[in-house]
Amino acid sequence: MDVVPNRIHLVRHGEVHNPDGLLYGRLPGFHLSRSGVRMAQLAADELVAQGYEVKTVMTSPLERAQESAEPIAAAFGRPASVDVALIEASSRLEGGRFQMNLGILAKPAAWRFLVNPLRPSWGEPFAAVAARMMSLIQSVAGDDSPGDVVMVSHQLPIWMAHRAVLGTRLFHDPRKRRCSLSSITSFEVRDGAIREVGYSEPAAALIARSKDVGAV
Repeated sequence: MDVVPNRIHLVRHGEVHNPDGLLYGRLPGFHLSRSGVRMAQLAADELVAQGYEVKTVMTSPLERAQESAEPIAAAFGRPASVDVALIEASSRLEGGRFQMNLGILAKPAAWRFLVNPLRPSWGEPFAAVAARMMSLIQSVAGDDSPGDVVMVSHQLPIWMAHRAVLGTRLFHDPRKRRCSLSSITSFEVRDGAIREVGYSEPAAALIARSKDVGAV
């Protein structure tokens, strides 16, 4: 009988209560909305339904991520440990009414930060985000004890891990990130190698009515 390889599941947080439409980044005080709480529970339900044996639950230190980790930790009877490597990317635009799409070009206050989208010039370099995410993933992958690991993080860090594992360039169009609210991106560790093996959107039914405007 084949041994099922360990998996690492990157879960994005649920919808955030953000009535002012701010780019919240790492700002404190941004909690899940009521819909976001339901989304987080749906992600936990999906992990249980797939029959995963979860040995570790980790989360970004930001409130929305910790709140999204709570139902997962409860479902598997594991405490959720905080790891700063999972935190949202830093941004000089946080606190403003910005969205990371072409509409930002109509905001003069943002222009001085947009000189180099390849890096990007408005915040933590893509390479730095990918490096901290992959360092954590690789450290977890080195533990060959049975069981999966769940990491609750944010859209950009998860997308950087996805692109790093696939070996594609880190610069990208933010509008085309495949990382919806409470989505699950799964990696498999086999013979020391990491590869992406799945993506699901357990909260898809709620996303059409949600607001996702604060991501970096």
